[in-house]
Amino acid sequence: MIRAIRAEWTKLMSVRSTAVALLAVFSFTVLIGYLSAQGGHGNANDAPRTVDHFSFVHRELSGDGSVTARVAQQKDSAPWAKSGVVIKASTVSGSSYVALMVTPDHGVRMLADAKTEATGEGDTAAPVWLRLTRAGREITGYESADGRAWRKVGTLTARALPARAQAGLFVASHGRMHERLVGPGEIVGGFRPTTGQAVFDHVTLAPAGASAPDDWTLTDVAEAPVTHGPPAEIRTASESPGTLRRAGGTFTVTGSGDLGRIGIAGVGSELHGFDRVKDSLSGAQFGMIAAIALGVLAMTSEYRTGTIRTTFGASPRRARVLAAKAVVLAGTVFPMGLAAAVTTLLLTRPIQRRNGMGPPVNPDPSLSDPTVLRAVVGTAATLALVALLSLGVGVLLRRTAGAVILLFGVFLVVPIVAQVSSVDVNNWVNRATPIAGLAIRHTMHLLGDSTSPWGGFAVLCGYTAVALGAAFWVQGRRDA
Repeated sequence: MIRAIRAEWTKLMSVRSTAVALLAVFSFTVLIGYLSAQGGHGNANDAPRTVDHFSFVHRELSGDGSVTARVAQQKDSAPWAKSGVVIKASTVSGSSYVALMVTPDHGVRMLADAKTEATGEGDTAAPVWLRLTRAGREITGYESADGRAWRKVGTLTARALPARAQAGLFVASHGRMHERLVGPGEIVGGFRPTTGQAVFDHVTLAPAGASAPDDWTLTDVAEAPVTHGPPAEIRTASESPGTLRRAGGTFTVTGSGDLGRIGIAGVGSELHGFDRVKDSLSGAQFGMIAAIALGVLAMTSEYRTGTIRTTFGASPRRARVLAAKAVVLAGTVFPMGLAAAVTTLLLTRPIQRRNGMGPPVNPDPSLSDPTVLRAVVGTAATLALVALLSLGVGVLLRRTAGAVILLFGVFLVVPIVAQVSSVDVNNWVNRATPIAGLAIRHTMHLLGDSTSPWGGFAVLCGYTAVALGAAFWVQGRRDA
């Protein structure tokens, strides 16, 4: 097998079209990705991004002290819905605060003035005990599973807390994106407010201050309406204000809104409607053109020139010949595709930032991120699979023109026609044909995505396996 691989490697590298095709794989992928980044612009980072909107059940806290509560239950109204305790300068939106909260999907978080954050241990969810202890402007947060053994979350400094601050319970639940695909590439929608709910018990405030122990007040901390910029839309309030129901020492609180800023404590988690990695790797669809040509020519060129007889004469075991071709082909296309994907990602990252599509709304992609690494390596693997699929088709048809026309139709013409037809047809093509393999580039799920990254990649693997399997079977049963 090693001799067969060496022979196929020498043969492939001796053909001038091989170098041209590999260069085209790299060039198309990088060039189209570069042009896509140059043409993309956004203004999400230009709008206000600080959010301070929630239901606040509070009493006065004079001087240093603490507020403690157990979040007994929390409604999973949104991944970053927040319920917990807060010490705030006043009930005015934008006044200084430190909050300690639990979320349905992201554990315990501590936040000060939408600027600094601390994270609790593990994926803690309700029920959980929370405590904030004030010492001047420094506030320390603690969490506990049983109210006896406490674990420090962190110590954060508030911007400005008066001697008489407000302390108590809060509930917030950010809006969810609601979108509808009305045509291929045409999306309508907006933000739909959600209402969070939490049940608190074992609520204590020390020292109690001048107010009576039961003198808790519900205030809707609400911002002034903001009418510009996409991120401001997360400020959309609930259609109804927050509510408070008490039964002895148990508080049931509902509320909407959010607390923090984009990139801190999950604010803006529903706003990331631009996949920077997918956009950077958009040129892979054109790099496939060169991969198709290389895969087809790796086999049909020998049929056209008649050298296939010499090949089979030197190595009568045809399955071994085809396997060697597949190994060599994948071994050349994959590293070239990987180099192209990495180059494109690094090249487009500063361009996207410059065009307003960078942090905090759209964080910089990093190869240390497993999701980004999967997209980059997966793109290279997709190009290699397309080349192997083309090799199999080349064996079956034995004609360069016929194989190239067929594959160009599958990978280029059919997707274009599907895009201008119905949504259902477009989704089916992107989910059930070999083009589904390009879903491996996605690093977030957006409306219009027809399949998951690994699901689409599996579809392409299936088509490639069928094509190569048929090629092995046919080649072993016919004349050269």
